[in-house]
Amino acid sequence: MLHHNRRTHNLISLGLRILCSRMVFGAMIFLVLAACATDEGSLRVAADTSTGHSDAEAASVIDIESDESSDEVEIADTVADLAPHDVDAANHDTDAPPYRVTRTLEVDGLQVEAIIDRPVNDEVDALLLFHGTVLEDELILGAAEKTLEGFRALLDRDDLLLVSVAYPEEGLLMGDNVAHAEAALLWVRRHASEALGVKVGRVFLAGHSQGGYVVTRLNTLHAVDGVIANAPGPLDLVFRCGLEESGRLESGVTCGLLAAAYGSTKDAPEAYMARSLLSFTSGHKSDILFVQGLDDSPIQMRSWPLFRAQMEACNDCEEREFLELEGRGHQGLFGTPEARVAFNAFLERRRD
Repeated sequence: MLHHNRRTHNLISLGLRILCSRMVFGAMIFLVLAACATDEGSLRVAADTSTGHSDAEAASVIDIESDESSDEVEIADTVADLAPHDVDAANHDTDAPPYRVTRTLEVDGLQVEAIIDRPVNDEVDALLLFHGTVLEDELILGAAEKTLEGFRALLDRDDLLLVSVAYPEEGLLMGDNVAHAEAALLWVRRHASEALGVKVGRVFLAGHSQGGYVVTRLNTLHAVDGVIANAPGPLDLVFRCGLEESGRLESGVTCGLLAAAYGSTKDAPEAYMARSLLSFTSGHKSDILFVQGLDDSPIQMRSWPLFRAQMEACNDCEEREFLELEGRGHQGLFGTPEARVAFNAFLERRRD
């Protein structure tokens, strides 16, 4: 009898161990499936390029500034997951819009890469987009794609030709790449219609951070149908680079290149100021909207009031509009309903 009880006990123990093992295995399978479902959902969100994004989505897409105390940015990740839109120009049938394509634009021997998002329409207005600072040129296409997605998420309409310009930066003094941005603008005006099979109407410019600097400077060179600049900078390179020279701010690439070319800010303050955005507050040829988050970095906010005052005092500029956002930082334009409404209203008033 005792032997029989022990055997029964052993069989029950074995059964319980098997049951527990299967329960643990089942739990593991459930967790794996749940993780896969989460990843799949994330990929679907990353690949969604339709209009109607929330303001939070716009902010998350454009969040490419790694250090708000500096305009120098490293893109930790690109949007390679957006492969359905990232198409090689040489392999793409441009007779079947809508599509997205990376293309080299050339005007007067100067080349610049751009990501072009062509809508289904054959008659289009164009919006040229300009990214923030990137330390290495191998990252600029990723920055251009992120910038395109951020601005696209702001738009209420999907009938604009979007051209996100991957202007170079590595090894160039601040402002030297304005020539590449200008080449992209001239290409759109001279060649986009034939190259893309569209009729281009109005042309707009928009930029973020150093991209805002670029479009502000372009506005002193060419008249377009409207310009939007979010947190444009650097505003005052004498002040910023002086902080680096004194050791109060970590040394960066932008000021290092200027120091190699001109010496210190004490040696050549005029050379530094000539490349600062504070030196480009007159002669604006198009209406321009400036958007600035008031919780931006101390460096930006130290010079912003002066920049705005000089722009407001300009007597040879077209219309200037300012949107200052309480509680918003460097990403000001991206992520608030107020900014989104102002952005679209600015474009629509000039598309009528």
